[in-house]
Amino acid sequence: MWEYSDKVKEHYKNPKNVGSIENADAIGEAGALACGDKLKIYLKIDNGIITDAKFQTFGCGSAVASSSILTEMIIGKTVEEARKITNKDIADELDGLPPEKMHCSVMGHEALEDALKDYFDEKEEQPQKQNTKKIICNCFGVSEEEIIKAIKEKGAKTLDDIKEINYAGGGCTRCVPNIKMILDKYVKNDTQLNPVQFILKINKVLETDVAHELGKDSGGIELINVEGKNVYVKLTGTCSSCKNASVTLKNFVEKQLREHVDQDINVIEVK
Repeated sequence: MWEYSDKVKEHYKNPKNVGSIENADAIGEAGALACGDKLKIYLKIDNGIITDAKFQTFGCGSAVASSSILTEMIIGKTVEEARKITNKDIADELDGLPPEKMHCSVMGHEALEDALKDYFDEKEEQPQKQNTKKIICNCFGVSEEEIIKAIKEKGAKTLDDIKEINYAGGGCTRCVPNIKMILDKYVKNDTQLNPVQFILKINKVLETDVAHELGKDSGGIELINVEGKNVYVKLTGTCSSCKNASVTLKNFVEKQLREHVDQDINVIEVK
């Protein structure tokens, strides 16, 4: 469902600098197997210059590609230059990543940051910075303060509004629950949909976001009925005979409706 650049495909199929470095000068880790992705990066540093970098990762193709390109980006750089690399730089170097995969570049950045902290011995107790911004969306580096500002100053009332203003929630979506908590706290509950509006919004999401993605594989979807929070749909085209129809409904269709309409929606297939 996602489109990848030629660079992402190349670094996934033929990753560079895979492995470990014996007696590495710095080692950094990020991610967790419980979340599906984990990265470990090894650095060899000579007189403040990164002379070698290798990685080991467990994750998807985007995680492999992000780790591979990162090692190429930092070899030959000084540690100070490497410190300035951001997750956006990693994604840009790959000619872009799908928003849903931006967390892979974040993992690369966090592993590098962890390795350099190890090198500079920054894991020791450090004075806390005052007024440090709390980052909500790591994929796009959006803070809680910026989300609140979007609500108060720019009139954001929904998750879609937040995405349009500062992209928060448009990446891996792990931050969506926290964004919704902020919305619940700062947005007045004066936008409750009536039953007709509720159905129309469901249908709009199905006809645009969902149908567009399913259509790429010659599939489709039809809204049959709505009873409370239960949404009855019928898959059409190639999707109607797909063995993974139930997975598509729960992992994609239901996820889209919960994100854009109501978090308590339950999607049920009608044969």
